[in-house]
Amino acid sequence: MSMITTSKEELMTKDPMSVPPDFLALPDLACRSLGGSVVAANDEFFAERENLISPGPPQFARDAFGHKGKVYDGWETRRRREPGHDYAIVRLAAPGTVKGVVVDTAWFTGNFPPQVSVEGTSLDGYPSLHELEHCDWTPLVRKSPVRGDSANLFAVDDDRCFTHIRLSIFPDGGVARLRVHGTARPDPRLLTGTIDLAGATQGGVVVACSNTHYSSPSQLLLPGRATNMGDGWETARRREGEKDFVAVQLGARGLIRRIEVDTSFFIGNAPGWARVLGADVPPGHPVPELDVAWREIVPKTKIQPDTRHILHIRGLEPATHVRLEIFPDGGLSRLRVLGEVDADDLERYALEWINALPEGHSLSAGSSSDRSDCVRELLGHRPLSLPGNVPRN
Repeated sequence: MSMITTSKEELMTKDPMSVPPDFLALPDLACRSLGGSVVAANDEFFAERENLISPGPPQFARDAFGHKGKVYDGWETRRRREPGHDYAIVRLAAPGTVKGVVVDTAWFTGNFPPQVSVEGTSLDGYPSLHELEHCDWTPLVRKSPVRGDSANLFAVDDDRCFTHIRLSIFPDGGVARLRVHGTARPDPRLLTGTIDLAGATQGGVVVACSNTHYSSPSQLLLPGRATNMGDGWETARRREGEKDFVAVQLGARGLIRRIEVDTSFFIGNAPGWARVLGADVPPGHPVPELDVAWREIVPKTKIQPDTRHILHIRGLEPATHVRLEIFPDGGLSRLRVLGEVDADDLERYALEWINALPEGHSLSAGSSSDRSDCVRELLGHRPLSLPGNVPRN
């Protein structure tokens, strides 16, 4: 684990796709707009725990006071007069591998916690608060100092998969936002049938983009419909060149059935046309450099403003990545890549998922106790691999 402290002004004035470290380009698995939830906090006297995962930067109203004191856009506990510390537990929008954490103390200057720690756990299904308080927790960020009114960034080096995150503050104080950047690794039992292969909760992630002037392209992969024009991806007005693009690594290799390009809320600034390319990339290939064999799966098509477009596919070849090109520029609210996970790759994904589970993960593999015993025995023989462990061509 390594730490970088960035002032609020520095973080807000830089393009989030270019700010080091690299984990900031990954989805925030804790964010409310993705489906995260703050399921518990031992104290929220001054400011509500739910503010921790609100999308967008923290706001500050200098003259806002309530009957409990100053109103903060964050989570704030009362001043502790006895030993101990405070904590909040967040359920991630999807199980995932955490690559970095941001503990943002924006606007907390005399009331921020001097130290914090972050832990993760993995539980199957929908655990109760009692189960969460008595399960095993894995340290992701050990007890570390933080600065006030700053975005405190911590890189995480752990390839295991977690469902919940616990933020502890020592001894008390306020935190504006908790960002948990990583890649979703959903339960393979949820990857059957036709799914959104590019969805952030299915493991889809943006790996390259030509322009992020107004907003992050990662918002294209959020679940649900956009709520306004700011809840999408919008480029600057292009004065030279012919197009902008975004490249997405799918959550799993699959057969694409159809593409959805949604321009909802983009009325005077929607693209004129769109084209979609696909690629079947071997594991480990440097896709961010775009040195891959792209093939056209949706030809250049006229796009209408404020419209949800369902686009037909040319052929049904497997793909691991898609590249959406817009001509010449503009904004989109959502991109959906609907299809089925390749059967062989689903089996491989399932084994990788099992290998990534922390030791304490309790897997409810069905109502049959015999089946559950088989799963527990399987977990005891990790790491697992396919027979022969033959890589895909």
